[in-house]
Amino acid sequence: MEATKLATSNLEREPYYSDDRGVTLYQADSLELLSQMESEQFDMIFADPPYFLSNDGVTCKSGKMVSVNKGRWDRSKGVEGNHAFNLQWLGECQRLLKPNGTIWVSGTFHVIYSLGFAMQTLGYKILNDIAWFKVNPPPNLSCRYFTHGTETIIWAAKDDDSRYTFNYKTMKEMNGNKQMKNLWNIMSPRKAEKKHGKHPTQKPIKLLDRIVLAASDEGDRILDPFCGSSTTGLAAIEHGRQYVGIDQSEEYLDLSIKRLQDLYEEK
Repeated sequence: MEATKLATSNLEREPYYSDDRGVTLYQADSLELLSQMESEQFDMIFADPPYFLSNDGVTCKSGKMVSVNKGRWDRSKGVEGNHAFNLQWLGECQRLLKPNGTIWVSGTFHVIYSLGFAMQTLGYKILNDIAWFKVNPPPNLSCRYFTHGTETIIWAAKDDDSRYTFNYKTMKEMNGNKQMKNLWNIMSPRKAEKKHGKHPTQKPIKLLDRIVLAASDEGDRILDPFCGSSTTGLAAIEHGRQYVGIDQSEEYLDLSIKRLQDLYEEK
C-alpha cells in the first residue's frame, strides 16, 4: 500500500494504518487527496457522496421530528455547483480505478441524476442501477409526497473496454439459486450496527457485503472517498479485501476506527 501512503499532504492528522489488515484511513478533503493519489490503484470504489439535503428542513427519525441538517459538507452549492463537484470527484475516481475496475455510487433523487449524467459525460460504462428498498422507511411528514423508501446505487465500469468483475455465481447462490434482480430489499442499519456511535447516512452492512462480494475478489483494493463510519471497510476486511477510506470529519474517522478494531477482535 506504499503508493497510497505517499499521498499525505494537506491531511488533518496522521493517517490511521493497520498494515496487517490492509486498512488505511485519511482525514482530509476528498477532492484534494484524490488528486494526489497515484493512478490506477483500486479494483473497486464505493462512494456515498453528499446528497445536498441540509436545507434547514425536518424529517422523522424514531418517531420524532428532527432536523435534516447533517453538516456543512451536505449543504447545496446550487444545481450547477453540485454538478461541478460531482464531475470533479468522479473524474478523479475514474483515474484511480484500474482498467478493469468498477465504481458503485449511491444517492437519492436529489443527486442521482447529476451523478448518472456526470458518469456518462466522463465515459464510464454504466452496468446497472440498483434500487435499494429500505423496507421500513420513516414516514413523510408533509403528507404531500409518496414516502421515500428507496435509494439508487449506480454500478459502472471504468470505461467501455473494462473487463470488470461480476461474481455471478456468488450472487445467484445468495439469492436461493436464482438470478439476482436489481431490486434489493435490505433494512436500514439496525441498533447493533450503531453501538459505537451514529452516522447520519450510515449504510447497512448487508448492503456493502453484497456489493463487495459482487464486484471484487480476495486481495482487491477498495476505496471509499466519503467513508463516514466505514461500513465499506467492515465489509472489505470481513471478506479479505484491502481498504482505503477518506473523510473530513474527525468524529466519524474515530467512529470508523472503533468499528474496525471491534471487527479485528472478533476475527
